Amino acid sequence: MDGQLTQLATITAQRNKATAYQELLEKNLGNKENLIKLVKNVVTEDHVGLVIGRQIVSELVKTLETKQIADDDTRREIIEKTLEILQPRIVSYDEQVTSLRLQMAEFMEAEEDWTGAARVLMGIQPDVGSRTWSDEEKLKLYIRIIRLLLEEEDWVQADAYYKRAALFINSTQERELQLAFKLCQARMSDLGRRFLEAAMRYHELSLATSDLDEEECNRALSAAITCAVLAPAGPNRSRMLASLYRDERSASMSNFNILTKMFLDHIIRPAEVKIFEQTLRPHQLAKIAQSSNDRLASRVTAADTDTTMADAGVAVSTRTGPQTVLDRAVMEHNILSCSNIYNNITFSGLGALLDVTPGAAETMARRMIEQGRLRGHIDQVEKLIWFEGPEEDDAQGKAGGLGDVEQTTEETGAPYTKKWDHQIRNTAATVEDIVQKLVEKGLVEPSLIVA
Repeated sequence: MDGQLTQLATITAQRNKATAYQELLEKNLGNKENLIKLVKNVVTEDHVGLVIGRQIVSELVKTLETKQIADDDTRREIIEKTLEILQPRIVSYDEQVTSLRLQMAEFMEAEEDWTGAARVLMGIQPDVGSRTWSDEEKLKLYIRIIRLLLEEEDWVQADAYYKRAALFINSTQERELQLAFKLCQARMSDLGRRFLEAAMRYHELSLATSDLDEEECNRALSAAITCAVLAPAGPNRSRMLASLYRDERSASMSNFNILTKMFLDHIIRPAEVKIFEQTLRPHQLAKIAQSSNDRLASRVTAADTDTTMADAGVAVSTRTGPQTVLDRAVMEHNILSCSNIYNNITFSGLGALLDVTPGAAETMARRMIEQGRLRGHIDQVEKLIWFEGPEEDDAQGKAGGLGDVEQTTEETGAPYTKKWDHQIRNTAATVEDIVQKLVEKGLVEPSLIVA
């Protein structure tokens, strides 16, 4: 091979030299060592020239793409060595390097080396080089990188490429690309523990029955239910649970039982939590870090001894708070369920129900009240949590568990005026109810009623 390359170096006519290198390439397709020597020669030797070098490397790339070299291991080794040779001159051979990287990524994907494949594709720079990439081609590349990174649950790095892809998503009408982008959005929200957002996106995907097969839609629906259960308790999650519960397909899902209990505000027992826990992925069972202030407030003290609970044979728990994301979601849900059952509850009683210390129960309830996810107030002197039911004005918009409808009211600073207005509304509602009953009994003609 060395002698042939030396002989080709003596050819002065560029046309003849290109033809000779082409013939030498075709003769050595079955010998990977000779091919690598040939590539190194045409790329590094100045007498060959950039034009001939690009032509020969492009022909080799085309040969690898069409699998004229049948053995996969041989093709992969040739691609690796060629990339090493071209790396110092990547500016001159950017198009060939891009094609080789795409082929290398396919090999790594076949071996489930997701991180390696992602890193190979991340070396492609669509905005740099002689080739002009369309917006749709850039979008395909970025989505491919995102999906590979998410396979390893590296959502932090995937977020950088998600932001790039978001710039081009409106430039395509290809439904498959749009669905792939939405799936990436859902998975990133899931991995980032933004479970409410993830539930919404998974549910949206599950409704694309015309574009996805039934199995994929069911998988997305199951993921939506799981994320909705793990989401922080509150009005927004209530709306999401209502949408999922009303979906006829939810009844066939394995996690429908816990969805039902969440939607109907039933208290969830530890045995049911254990069953649901077995279906979760590792990131959904991540440990929760507890602040030093919370640990201090949650410690067991002598004042936490409740004679009523002690007489009932209920020992004070030593847990200082939820340990995992699932623990927190279930505990917050059970606190909301208690607010529908009791007018008030002691710190120790709520702690016994949640299996945490009385201080931890108070801390969780306080935080939920602060964030507007629980209506009530805390009496620290009596060690009681008082629950407040929804106001009459808030009842509108809550039918079917759709949660609170945000309303803004003008703050006048006049409590007696507010009380007077409230009494007027109650009186008007009572009169309207009486008139409606008179109409139903036929005692008043509807035509006589003036609005």
